[in-house]
Amino acid sequence: MDKLSEMNVFVAVAEACSFSGAARSLKLSPSAVSKQVTRLENRLATRLFNRTTRQVKLTESGQVYFQRCVEILAQVEDAEGMLAGFSSEPRGVLTVSCTADFAKYCLLPIMPLFSARYPNLTFNLRVSGASVDLLAEEVDVAVRMGRLKDSSLIARKLCASRRVICASPDYFSTHGKPQSLEDLHDHNCLTMSSAPAFNHWALSTSLGRQTIEVNGNFVADKIDVLHQHALQGGGLVRLAEFMVESDINQGRLVSVLDDCNDEVQDIHAVYLHRLHVPAKVQAFIEFLLTHLPIPCL
Repeated sequence: MDKLSEMNVFVAVAEACSFSGAARSLKLSPSAVSKQVTRLENRLATRLFNRTTRQVKLTESGQVYFQRCVEILAQVEDAEGMLAGFSSEPRGVLTVSCTADFAKYCLLPIMPLFSARYPNLTFNLRVSGASVDLLAEEVDVAVRMGRLKDSSLIARKLCASRRVICASPDYFSTHGKPQSLEDLHDHNCLTMSSAPAFNHWALSTSLGRQTIEVNGNFVADKIDVLHQHALQGGGLVRLAEFMVESDINQGRLVSVLDDCNDEVQDIHAVYLHRLHVPAKVQAFIEFLLTHLPIPCL
């Protein structure tokens, strides 16, 4: 029997002034209670109770021990109650990692609603283009785009976003619109230096799915920079639909090759463990599932 259990039995006997009374409250037999108290006294080498056939009273040593046990058991109960609060109510600090574009276009617009719903939760956002180590960097949830690598992390699909090839009306008025995969060779395509895979555009053609490595006269290491340059008429760019949907709806950008540009990028929330998921993590993921401005294709 562990020490806390012994303390609990001892306190129950002291408060009831009776072994049988303590046994009833603890749902144990009187003999089991008596054995635990005797074991405790032997371990401490101290008599804690004076016993007669009619009375059970604390000794002087027992009175001192009783006060400390009450304090210790109360602290244990407070600690467990605090953890119960964390598991049942979102609170504390929620650390989330995601890309800058996802943060700007998807997460930040809905964060005021999330913060209002969970006022006891502090949101710590870490913007990174790289996949972070959740355990080493103490990240609760990471939002990852595209195909996930095999790992021990738990993944929950949040939504999916198409890739859209687009440019400004001014660019198309000068250079015309591409009608096929081959036409892209004749256009100025904006590329990324930090992600070579970004510059390989896959399209469905009459010969099946084909990939072309595009190029142009403007290279940047941030997606948002390419987005802004495309808005200024700098060239063709291929971006997630959630980044350019508003621009297309308002005529600032025009999409092309929609019939053959059918690539979809899944977006997942990943976290460390399936069991005993903290309430703050559960709340955040459920919030994203219902409030992200992206359909789950």
